[in-house]
Amino acid sequence: MSEVRLSVIIPTYNRKEILRKTLRAYRSQSSQREMVEILVVDDGSTDGTNSDAAEWSEGTVIPIRYLRQEKKGAAAARNFGIREARGGLVLFGDDDIIPGPDLVAEHLAWHKKYPDPSVCVLGHVAWSPEVHPTPFMEWLGMDGVLFGFRSLVPEGEVDFRFFYSCNISVKIDFLIKNGTFDEDFLGCGFEDIELGYRLQKRGAQVLYNPKAVGYHYKRMSFADACRRAEQVALARRVFETKEAGVYLADLERKERSKPGGEVRKLLVRWFVPVLAPLRPLLDSRIRLPKRVYAAFYNYQAFR
Repeated sequence: MSEVRLSVIIPTYNRKEILRKTLRAYRSQSSQREMVEILVVDDGSTDGTNSDAAEWSEGTVIPIRYLRQEKKGAAAARNFGIREARGGLVLFGDDDIIPGPDLVAEHLAWHKKYPDPSVCVLGHVAWSPEVHPTPFMEWLGMDGVLFGFRSLVPEGEVDFRFFYSCNISVKIDFLIKNGTFDEDFLGCGFEDIELGYRLQKRGAQVLYNPKAVGYHYKRMSFADACRRAEQVALARRVFETKEAGVYLADLERKERSKPGGEVRKLLVRWFVPVLAPLRPLLDSRIRLPKRVYAAFYNYQAFR
């Protein structure tokens, strides 16, 4: 690719204040000239998000385009952005993922390095230092509940389960040719890995670039994580009706059938009540073993 031009697509819903921070960070990127536009797709916000739109592009070389739809979910919002995008690359972000100063530059550099149309680039997501993440949040964001970055190898290829739509870039011709987001997903969760599964079947390669960093501007307690699990469960029911869901369920059954799988599940049921005195420490600065976080989370979120 001799010249790479990029469109950023950010779906948003009722996060006007955080969205301002996110857009300010995109306006300060080290690679502004290569950004064709930022597309903010408002999924029916009621907090006055639209009232800020006129000010977003002031003093910047990057056009920020405001698009609005009636509430249909993040999948439909991203598809709206894809249809409107003018860049040869699309970078999917979220309204509460604050880009590091070189996030766009890192995505662009890797697409120049790997020009094959099928190559996608996954960036890294860390908690924003401003939210003062707890050890529980670090576990949540690194060990497979929200994200599984701890298991990834820099510049290594990852499978569809890591197609995180909060920080991933795709060549738009490949995307349009091989599939966009399934709009049966009306809420949040699983719509991105379902697309990742279909793109992987069509030959997509997702490479992990840990230097393309976005910062998750959200404080999450143990109770918040459990409530999120309940909300995402609705999306999982949709996911289970899809080919990707059937495939992943088969993988999970095989994992549970390995020696010790059922024993571990029983241990969680038996020992979490015994560990109840540790419950107040989950949101503290005291670092507990990862297995304790996993046991409490699996016991509470999926009981």
